[in-house]
Amino acid sequence: MRCPFCRGDDDRVIDSRSGDDGASIRRRRECLSCRRRFTTYERVERQLPTVIKKGGDREPFDRDKIKRGLAKACWKRPVAEDDIEAMVCALEAELFGSFENEVPSDTLGERAMDLLRTRDQVAYVRFASVYREFKDVRDFMEELEPILEQVSGLEQVRGVEAAEMVGSELSSKQRPRSVPPKG
Repeated sequence: MRCPFCRGDDDRVIDSRSGDDGASIRRRRECLSCRRRFTTYERVERQLPTVIKKGGDREPFDRDKIKRGLAKACWKRPVAEDDIEAMVCALEAELFGSFENEVPSDTLGERAMDLLRTRDQVAYVRFASVYREFKDVRDFMEELEPILEQVSGLEQVRGVEAAEMVGSELSSKQRPRSVPPKG
């Protein structure tokens, strides 16, 4: 491995750790020439499936392209870089498990939206608006309806729970206190 600083090819491994749920190895190295440290990653080289685009064109699977799309959707949202990387790894693992040579881009897009839906609803809607090519506000509203129904249902459940709590507090305050006998 060549040092990125001095281009020397004599180094030693200081630390090795498994990453991406065992899909890669992260190695911390020290150059023996300039004494600077750098990190390398080792992954299994797999034959990636070809992505069949909507228009019928075929292109090689590009991990970075998916990561960029997810990162744009998550821009200024409380989604960590590690979460985006985990979503990409999950998508990649699903690809290798389910498809051998070719995968439709529709499948990739839908699966990416599923992963975003569970992580951040705003990022999900951002991604969906680009992926599904929303034309106007009605398209947004159609996509938001199931989310709003879900949120509304949760608020109703919370409202019932809160009402029950208030009701139990009131009933405990209205109970007659036991009065000590006179005598």
